[in-house]
Amino acid sequence: MKLVLASQNKHKLEEFSRIMKPLGIEVISQKDAGVYVNPDENGTTFAQNAMIKARAVYEKCGAVVVADDSGICVDALGGEPGIYSARYGGDTSMTDNDRLELLLKNMKDVPDGKRGAHFACAIACIMPNGDEIVTEKHCYGTIAHEKSGDGGFGYDPIFLVDGKSFADIPGEEKDKISHRGQALRDFAEKLEEYLNKNKNK
Repeated sequence: MKLVLASQNKHKLEEFSRIMKPLGIEVISQKDAGVYVNPDENGTTFAQNAMIKARAVYEKCGAVVVADDSGICVDALGGEPGIYSARYGGDTSMTDNDRLELLLKNMKDVPDGKRGAHFACAIACIMPNGDEIVTEKHCYGTIAHEKSGDGGFGYDPIFLVDGKSFADIPGEEKDKISHRGQALRDFAEKLEEYLNKNKNK
C-alpha cells in the first residue's frame, strides 16, 4: 500500500517511512505525487490542521493521503506554542533554531519543577472514497535549560524524556516513545481495521 504524505518536511517523511515500512506501507511525499500545495493551517486544534493539510493534497491527487500536525505544548506558557509551534514568534524568516532559542528565553526563569511539557501529534488520513481516519497521541517530558544532541529536528534538542533530549536518542529508539511514533502505530491499527472491514465492499 502507498500513502501520500501531505508535507514538504523531509524529516517527517523520514519518520513516517521508518515507522510504516515494517508494516508494508510505502510513504511518498506530496512532491513525488506531483502535488504542490501549502494550505493555510487555520484550524484551532492539531487534528483540524492535520485534516486541512490532508484534504488539500487529496483534492489534487485523489490517492490515499495522510497528514500530521504536531507541536510542543509547555505548561508554564499556558500550553504555548501548541498549534503555532512551527510559527512561534510570528516571524516567517525565523529558523527552527530561532524558535527553539525563543522558547528557551521565555522559559529562563522557570524552575525545574515547573518545566513540564508534552509533544502532540494528530494524524489525519483520507481514503480515495473520502472516508477519514483520525488519531492523536502525546508524549510527556520537560523542557531543558539548554540544547543537547545532534539528532532530531524542531524542538527535539530541548525536550527531555528520562533525562535525555529527543535529539540525543537514535531515531528507532525515539520512535518507540515519541508522539509521532505512538500516533503512527495507532493510525496503522485503525488503517488495518478499516481495510479489513472494507475489503469486500
